[in-house]
Amino acid sequence: MISLRRSRLFQLAVPAHPSCAARLRRTVAAHLARWELSAVLDDVVLATDELFANAVRHASTDPADTIGVVLECSGQELRVTLADPSPVLPLPRVVGSESESGRGLSIIAALADDWGTDPPEPGGVGKRVWFSLAVREPG
Repeated sequence: MISLRRSRLFQLAVPAHPSCAARLRRTVAAHLARWELSAVLDDVVLATDELFANAVRHASTDPADTIGVVLECSGQELRVTLADPSPVLPLPRVVGSESESGRGLSIIAALADDWGTDPPEPGGVGKRVWFSLAVREPG
């Protein structure tokens, strides 16, 4: 059993291309399973996928761009952060039932306990978008 009292951290950089989404979903799912957080696995994978899709669609302008992904579990909280090169902050939209896109942040808000944005790491560019969920010890 993995104790959530001990901080867990996983980081990776993913090319900012839609073809990398499936690999990112598998990687996030594998780490959550390893950390014995299967109770939140589906919600975290879906919310991460939505943030990644937003970053690729709205923040990536160069084929060489990458999206930084951080999974951090400490105490009773799991936080997922995606960093992209654009300084433009995401804004939730109101969309009609016929719209084919524009629901990503609404989905994240429905799945997560909280979400928001932070400036880039010192010396970096762009922004970081994150969400968090409460987790509990397996058992």
